[in-house]
Amino acid sequence: MAVSASFNEQDVLNALHVVQSPYMTIDVVAADMIHDITISDSNIRFTLDLKIPPAFIQENLEAQLRKALQNHLPGLGEVTIDLTVSIPSAGDAMSKSVVPGVRNTIAISSGKGGVGKSTVAVNLAVALAQAGARVGLIDADIYGPSIPLMMNVQSQPRAYSEDGKTRMLPIESYGVQLMSIGFLVRPEDALIWRGPMASGALKQFLTDVDWDELDYLLFDMPPGTGDIQLTLSQSLPLSGAVIVTTPQDIALADARKGVRMFEKVSVPILGLIENMSYYICAHCGERDEIFDYGGGKRTSEDLAIPFLGEIPITTRVRVGGDKGVPIVELEPESPVSISFRETAMHLAGQISERNMTQPSAPAIDISL
Repeated sequence: MAVSASFNEQDVLNALHVVQSPYMTIDVVAADMIHDITISDSNIRFTLDLKIPPAFIQENLEAQLRKALQNHLPGLGEVTIDLTVSIPSAGDAMSKSVVPGVRNTIAISSGKGGVGKSTVAVNLAVALAQAGARVGLIDADIYGPSIPLMMNVQSQPRAYSEDGKTRMLPIESYGVQLMSIGFLVRPEDALIWRGPMASGALKQFLTDVDWDELDYLLFDMPPGTGDIQLTLSQSLPLSGAVIVTTPQDIALADARKGVRMFEKVSVPILGLIENMSYYICAHCGERDEIFDYGGGKRTSEDLAIPFLGEIPITTRVRVGGDKGVPIVELEPESPVSISFRETAMHLAGQISERNMTQPSAPAIDISL
């Protein structure tokens, strides 16, 4: 004879309130991740609607949910969890933007050159794709494109004509859709363009490329606070910007300038990443803080912005970049790859939580 359950739907939600959403500061119920609860006898079935890519978090999160239910619901029977993924968008403004199929747009920026921004952008993009997200990456560094080499692309994008206008298809590598000016010119050619021409090329990457529906479109920005940064911030509603720095004081000073620049154009700061945080010896594994340590975290605290992670420097990162194989693909279980994955997931969590709890980005009214 079946025994009726001694708990109801609200009891289930109360039990699950103790489980924090991965890489967020809110619990799974507050994040609207629990749906379609059904109770039959003492058995429970519900849908877990993840708000960030699932690959690295699903198993552990489901275990936490089951444990929370067991701890709070006496007489619990079988628990069945159905999985869906719905990464929140930056709002209605994105659906009306020049890239309507893209849910979130993120500028990967730095106040100065030489901090490994492109390496960070490439590995974040590939890590997010490995996690199960649909990802695109635009090489917005028009004068110094790095994406073709770092993502091992030698071909040109396929072009076609539609209504008398030439359109292009992005090139895919390591599960990431890509576009770069480096796909369209010879590697040895220098682009001797004035600022408006470079800005025009970036706008074409937005309007004349057939991007698929994407959860995240990342922009590998040029260093500094110039034309390209302003063009991007005025061309579409950015979900936010990530500032890449190293622990050195001079890099941190320029990182602060980058933060202030995005604040002036009303682009949210999603967080700061400290690259080259420390060196790991390839032979003995010893850690050496060659560029100082901890400056990025202190700076993020001073500026009241999230600290997304610290990335060590190893010889293999350079080898992977030169080979065109991002380190998260070349050595996925290495300490530096784990750091990149953790940082990518913190970024995903920060984006989703911001989209769920804060006003969406304003629509951009600009003629492209």
